[in-house]
Amino acid sequence: MNVEDIVIREMSKSELDRALDWAAAEGWNPGLYDAESFYAVDPKGFFIAERAGEPLGCVSAVAYDECFGYVGLFIVRPAHRGQGVGLRLLDVALRHVQGRNVGLDAAIDLQQTYARYGFTFAYRNIRHRCVGGGEAPPDVTELGDVPFDEIVRYDQTVFPTSRPNFLSRWIAQPQSAALAVIKQGRLAGYGVLRACRDGYKIGPLFADDSQIADALFQGLCARAAGAAIFLDTPEANAAAIALAQRRQMTAVFDTARMYTEGTPPGRIDRCYGVTTFELG
Repeated sequence: MNVEDIVIREMSKSELDRALDWAAAEGWNPGLYDAESFYAVDPKGFFIAERAGEPLGCVSAVAYDECFGYVGLFIVRPAHRGQGVGLRLLDVALRHVQGRNVGLDAAIDLQQTYARYGFTFAYRNIRHRCVGGGEAPPDVTELGDVPFDEIVRYDQTVFPTSRPNFLSRWIAQPQSAALAVIKQGRLAGYGVLRACRDGYKIGPLFADDSQIADALFQGLCARAAGAAIFLDTPEANAAAIALAQRRQMTAVFDTARMYTEGTPPGRIDRCYGVTTFELG
C-alpha cells in the first residue's frame, strides 16, 4: 500500500455506527447506543482512513473544551495493519486535540507506541465481570429526579471537565438505567447501566464513598438480572478494586490510562467505574 494514497477525513454519525461495529469485532463490547452520546461531544473529532473509497481504519479524538481531549476508537482493520494506516490516523487525531491535555486507554503492550507521542502512564483500568441480579437497596433513587445541573456539577468533581452535551444523552439512553444516592439534600453518587453487545456495562459509577458506590452498584445490577455486567475500575482507587472483589467479579481485561500532560485534577477516590474507554 502506498501511504500517500491514504485519505483521512471526518466521519459522519452513520459512519461512527460502523466504527462501533468494528470495535465490537475487536471484542471491545461497545454500548448499543453509544454513537449518539459520543458524536454530541465533538462531531469533528471522528476520523476514518480510506484508500480508493475502501475504509481502512478509524480513530476518535474528541475535544471536550480548550483544555482536555480524549483519543479512542483507534482501529485499523486487520487486512491493513502494518502499512502505516495507524500512524496517519493518529497524526490527524492528535492535531485535532493539540494544545490540550489528552487522555487515552491503551492496550498494555502498546504503551511504548503512545509514549513516542508524549503520553505517560497514569494507572491501570481493569474490566471486571459478574452476573446481574438481586434486590435494589432502599436508599437509591432515579437519577432523572435529580436536577441536571447538579448531575453536571457532581460529575465534574471526578471527570476532568464539564460535559453536559455528553451527559444529557448518556443518562437517557434506551435500554439503560441511571440511579443516584442523595445525602443531606445533595447528590452523593450516581451510576449508569447501559446495554452493550454483550450484557451491560456500568459506567460511570461515581460516589462519595464505598458504601454509596456499593448501593448504586447493587441497584443497577438489580435492573439486569441474569445478564453479564461489566465494570471498568481504576486501579488508582483501591476502594474500587475492593468493590469488585467483594462482589466476586472476575477481571477480564485491562488498559493503561495515559495522558500527555499528567493525570488531570479530579476526585479519583470517587471513581468506582470509568464512564467509557472510548471517551474517558
